[in-house]
Amino acid sequence: MAALTTDAVLTLLQEVAEEVITPRFRDLDEDEIGSKSHPGDLVTVADREAEVLITRELRAAYPDAAVLGEEAFADDPGIMEAFRSAEHAFTVDPVDGTRNFVHGSPDHAVMVAETRGGQTVRSWIWQPQHRLAYVAERGAGATRNGERLPVLRPDADPARWRVRTSSRRQVGESLAGTPPMSLTWVSCGIDYPHLAEGACDALVYRGTRPWDHVPGALLVHEVGGVVATTQGEAYTPRSDPEGILATSGQAVLDRLVQGS
Repeated sequence: MAALTTDAVLTLLQEVAEEVITPRFRDLDEDEIGSKSHPGDLVTVADREAEVLITRELRAAYPDAAVLGEEAFADDPGIMEAFRSAEHAFTVDPVDGTRNFVHGSPDHAVMVAETRGGQTVRSWIWQPQHRLAYVAERGAGATRNGERLPVLRPDADPARWRVRTSSRRQVGESLAGTPPMSLTWVSCGIDYPHLAEGACDALVYRGTRPWDHVPGALLVHEVGGVVATTQGEAYTPRSDPEGILATSGQAVLDRLVQGS
């Protein structure tokens, strides 16, 4: 099978969402919802079926590539090391924002990223309910529904920065003199596009799984943003940080690292 073009991967995500995700939106039976590591870590039949379909097509096109899927990792944590050491790999997040999806919120997404030599080269985020597609290619910029996203230009005044956190316990706290943090949209597939479009200036994360952050990190990078660990080190697909700071620019990152 020939390699998949960037458009072909996006079409794959859209078709899988149309087939197994969207038909279940606001129509899940109780027996189609389960939990993984703890009761709040939800998984649905849509997550599992979507990951199988996406992974199957990626493996057919790239038989030598490692594929790190969120649900596959739940069954076999050892694939994380295979992903981090692979020369060519993909991340798959079949339904990012599963809790939102289960509770009927349109804020969920399907995400895939491709890495080579530990560097992200392409990424795709499809928001099926919002009908928004975000695609990034390293060095070639990022698009929203095919239209080029402009370069981010954060405000010079930290007092005007809009910082969001994935931790409900951090809501209301301030970092390095910036305004109190508000909650993210509780889905990386929604959060990173909002950052890339200038709806906020920074995202503060405690969860750091690659399938959540690798796609959006490239999207933000391609519009001039900076994604790093909470210690200020560059974030890569092979990173294993305690936390992540996604920002609209280096000045924002530098300031937040001081207060994180």
